[in-house]
Amino acid sequence: MNNLRNSVRLIGNLGMNPEIKEIGKDKKLAKFSLATTEVYKNDDGEKVSDTQWHNLIAWGNQAKVAEKYLKKGNEIAIEGKLTSRSYNDKEGIKRYVTEIVVSEILMIGNKKD
Repeated sequence: MNNLRNSVRLIGNLGMNPEIKEIGKDKKLAKFSLATTEVYKNDDGEKVSDTQWHNLIAWGNQAKVAEKYLKKGNEIAIEGKLTSRSYNDKEGIKRYVTEIVVSEILMIGNKKD
């Protein structure tokens, strides 16, 4: 059961091409967003679509995979862990960010040219 602690698994579509940053001479960081959509019927029987956006980061080999293969619109499955951090913006206001640190990426759906 230990591997269930702080475990996130999502399937969705990329909202952007991964943003790649070089950290030092050997490390890469990939930042990208994932949209997950739930479709259900409300009390009136109308179809409702609810989309949630998730901020993802990947390091090392997963960042290399993201850089080489992932494009906006691709359907992927990810596994990772939830993290939170804070920073001060340009105006000095403290901002909070929740991200998923990706440990596994699986490309699913149709291949796109």
